[in-house]
Amino acid sequence: MFLKGLKMVTGKLSLTSSRIILLGFAIPILLGALLLALPISSSTGNSVGWLNAWFTSTSAVCVTGLVVLDTGTAFSPFGQIVILCLIQIGGLGFMTFGVLIAVVMGRRIGLKERLLIQESANSVTTQGVVRLSLSIFLIAFIVETLGAALLTIRWADELGPTRAIYYGIFHAVSAFNNAGFALWPDSLSRYVGDPSINLVISSLFIVGGIGFTVILDLYRKKRWRDLAFHSKVVVITSGLLCLVGFLVIFVIELFNTRTFGGLSWTERLWAGYFQGVVTRTAGFNSIDVASMMPASQFFMIFLMFIGASSGSTGGGIKTSTFAVLVLSIMATVKGNEDVQLLKKRISQKMIFRALAVMTISVGVVIAAAFLLTITEYRLHKDFLVLLFEATSAFGTVGMSMGLTPELSPLGKLVIIITMFIGRLGPLTLAFALAQRNKKQKYRYPEEKLLIG
Repeated sequence: MFLKGLKMVTGKLSLTSSRIILLGFAIPILLGALLLALPISSSTGNSVGWLNAWFTSTSAVCVTGLVVLDTGTAFSPFGQIVILCLIQIGGLGFMTFGVLIAVVMGRRIGLKERLLIQESANSVTTQGVVRLSLSIFLIAFIVETLGAALLTIRWADELGPTRAIYYGIFHAVSAFNNAGFALWPDSLSRYVGDPSINLVISSLFIVGGIGFTVILDLYRKKRWRDLAFHSKVVVITSGLLCLVGFLVIFVIELFNTRTFGGLSWTERLWAGYFQGVVTRTAGFNSIDVASMMPASQFFMIFLMFIGASSGSTGGGIKTSTFAVLVLSIMATVKGNEDVQLLKKRISQKMIFRALAVMTISVGVVIAAAFLLTITEYRLHKDFLVLLFEATSAFGTVGMSMGLTPELSPLGKLVIIITMFIGRLGPLTLAFALAQRNKKQKYRYPEEKLLIG
């Protein structure tokens, strides 16, 4: 029914795949905002307001985690369940649920729908996209169930069985989808030195952040040499970024008495590890981000901008994009004509695409930070705070240096748009807003230009 409806809409309105994906995120955000604005969604019985509901819904569907209202105290259980459903829809993608419904109802999935699924899932081919969508749903169910069970066991004595189950499910879904929503005002700071919480939560968002195609590739091919080139690049890049993130944050914060001062060495190691890997796109925090050293905060901006991997639940420019850009720079410096890695050559088309993603993304973050300097002038915040907020929104990370609850109405609107662009992907948005591609029938003569 869902895919049949899409087919009717695309046929009548001649919508491109990019525009359908745009609507696929916009519609759940609108419906979520309507539900969250209802008095039943508020813990006080009074509506949280249309703008706050819209902001929260966008943050949930875009799996960001930035909150203007504390999730655990401002929203009722009904409101929290709505947020949880929005996180799941936004993390897995509306097409995944559409395919599941179509398969259950015995509907046929045509070529046009397969092309849409391909673009939505960031697959390189239409072959096996239906099976990929079903696999995505199965992976999410297995991983989230396992994570929820482990968290429930950990919190059973502390919270009681019923509350532990609820908290376990909520945080498992939030972590796997890289959303960063927590039911405590201080996120996970109270568990800064807890090995079980640190390992379970970090494992969930790392698995969710490497991409479903990579997960399936790792499952099906047990040996490293048999993995697809994309999987190898993602694993290598993600591993290096996690390691570097841990080392840099740990070393810098050792000199900060406001964060590591009252922690034991074991707790410092866990805090350094968690903040080093969570910055990529998850949004939880085990130490106060606003109290961290400016050097750590600036480095976290760099990690948030890179984000997770293609076809995952996270945002950012993606690890593969970052890898291609770094390899391109290295090849240019060395004077090599080809960009190579692992005895494979990367095409010029992919390099241009990575450069386009990088350029548009930088423009979006700078524009958002610039607008925040205008809308939030009354707060007299340092530019680093505004840049951190803008990057966190674009990378769908969800960490904040305390600015989010203080945002003005216009500031909230800026962050809403930035979160939406970050989740949708800057290049997908550009394609959605652009005219249909027209193949050039001629080429102009090539000419030289001085660069650098």
